[in-house]
Amino acid sequence: MEKSNEQIAMQVSRNSIIGNVLLSGFKLFAGVFAQSAAMISDAIHSLSDVFSTIIVMAGVKMANKKPDKEHPYGHERFECVAAIILSVILFATGAGIGWAGLQKVIAGNYGGLATPGMLALVAAIISIVVKEAMYWYTRNAAKKIDSSALMADAWHHRSDAFSSVGSFIGILGARLGFPILDPAACIVICLFILKAAVDIFRDAVGKMIDKACDEQTAAEMREVILAQESVLGIDQLKTRLFGDKIYVDVEIRSDGLVTLEQAHDAAQRVHDVIEKQFPKVKHCMVHVNPVIMLAD
Repeated sequence: MEKSNEQIAMQVSRNSIIGNVLLSGFKLFAGVFAQSAAMISDAIHSLSDVFSTIIVMAGVKMANKKPDKEHPYGHERFECVAAIILSVILFATGAGIGWAGLQKVIAGNYGGLATPGMLALVAAIISIVVKEAMYWYTRNAAKKIDSSALMADAWHHRSDAFSSVGSFIGILGARLGFPILDPAACIVICLFILKAAVDIFRDAVGKMIDKACDEQTAAEMREVILAQESVLGIDQLKTRLFGDKIYVDVEIRSDGLVTLEQAHDAAQRVHDVIEKQFPKVKHCMVHVNPVIMLAD
């Protein structure tokens, strides 16, 4: 039996939690044992992924609730709420890591900084490989079910992979005799995390404020509508994002001398074809404007 979108999201999220717990534990051990501030920061970042994934799970669960009396349009925007919360957690985590690294850089006592051990370097390489694999695994699932919250979680994995690259550079530089690179890597990690947080926040907010769908999709809708029988033109086409779904409002022109039933049939054809050919469209509302056709 084919799994529902919610089941796919939950399975991917559970696997992400297990992977992040194991990976963050290993990186924390490696960071402490090998005396690497960058690896300890990287471990904290991975651990934050666990809490963000739990938020994603809660958002997906609520977003898939059926419409009710108080929410007749559904609950899809809960995914956006989850993504916004995730972005705030990411931003706070990144700022904390960056501030800790900056303090060590400003202190200037580079000679007193411990040189990270080889284990920290190995942990950074393992983290890059694992987190990049988790990014693609989660991204593919997010695209399959069209989930913004799951996609945000995927980018959280990617930002962790990038931060591990920063850790690798910092640890390697410290082992080559440049200990300042280890705390400096914390600042680089901070920048990656903050960038991911801002991108996730902007995307989620766009879906919360009835932003229109992209121009290409709107143009394709116009072509489909104009190809329908009895449609003489389009007076207005408006779209708005509702979570990961799209609502469409269109005003079509039709012959004003036809019967009400014929005008209704024209509107119904437009309604049906838009919802069929554009799976992301949750509902299409069609209004008919009559046009008097003058004989030649």
